[in-house]
Amino acid sequence: MQCRKCGAEIADKALICYKCGTATTEAKYQPAPLPRSSSRAGVVATVIALALIVVLFVVMGRVATGESSQFVRYAAVVVAMLIVALRAFARRR
Repeated sequence: MQCRKCGAEIADKALICYKCGTATTEAKYQPAPLPRSSSRAGVVATVIALALIVVLFVVMGRVATGESSQFVRYAAVVVAMLIVALRAFARRR
């Protein structure tokens, strides 16, 4: 058999050409196409999450009175910000 690229004489059962490395047959299996994720959907979700953080901060600021309620408000904001940060980190990977 001859290589279809360089014309070198190769064995009939060869998988690749020893001279140029070209495959002798087409691949049996093609890799699965990667799903395309919409970056716009991610931006919209992040904007909504940030808006919810602001609303949470304002509403809890009006309702809360006293030190313990203020601690709860700050804790809720920190947790929400951590969720947004982790989501952004996961998207980059």
